[in-house]
Amino acid sequence: MTSISRVAFIGGGNMARSLIGGLIARGIPADRITVAEPVPALRQALADDFGVAVHDDASAAVAEAGLWMMAVKPQVMREVCSHLAATAQSTRPLVVSIAAGITAEQLDRWLGGDAAIVRAMPNTPALLGAGVTGLYANARVDLEGRAQAEELLSSAGKTVWVADEALMDAVTGVSGSGPAYVFLLAEAMEAAALAQGLPAEAARTLVQETVLGAARMLTEAGEAPAELRRRVTSPGGTTQAAVETFQAGGFETLVGQAIAAATRRGGELSAAND
Repeated sequence: MTSISRVAFIGGGNMARSLIGGLIARGIPADRITVAEPVPALRQALADDFGVAVHDDASAAVAEAGLWMMAVKPQVMREVCSHLAATAQSTRPLVVSIAAGITAEQLDRWLGGDAAIVRAMPNTPALLGAGVTGLYANARVDLEGRAQAEELLSSAGKTVWVADEALMDAVTGVSGSGPAYVFLLAEAMEAAALAQGLPAEAARTLVQETVLGAARMLTEAGEAPAELRRRVTSPGGTTQAAVETFQAGGFETLVGQAIAAATRRGGELSAAND
């Protein structure tokens, strides 16, 4: 980030707040970050908590900024980009967007054309600095721009680049929406634990720590999920009984259908906001 004189966040919601906090924790001076946020309470909280300059107008926030982080809802992205198009044409910033379903081509068109755009899809664990972000860069983003975008998003967790933008909808379906799938499983496990007679506090602790421990094994063991599952599934044991019940109910098929549905919805959001 040392090559960027100023980073402007357009939108100051939870994800922007997480990224701002991550940048400052990594040593980026607060006076190099500006934020445009229409909600006064959010604006004031960002100024108070991080010491960044805040504005109610996006044009003021992007002045002198070499990187724009577009962190507004997909439904208002077109309007925001149109408002900033003249500035984008005159200053040629690197534009990074975290709006689900909004393509680089749409952003480029709304900003007046020939824009260097990185499309990003972080997920909610980024709010804890434990997320993962899928990234796609259009042809006008150079190596320096890719490095800047990666450093910006890596403040919230790991990053993964995809070469084909069409795959960004799949990134959304797998990781962008993915935490909700884990929460749904945890919710069902907790309900089942209660049904088996466990006290509520014990049920919640058992589920939370099991999910946490399994996630750590996935990330730290260096083994494929299938191998980890095999190791904890003794023939004829309790785990095998549970896994066979999942599979008899079409667990893998259902997960595939769910991710495919989320992927399709990402494409539909793009069309709906064009």
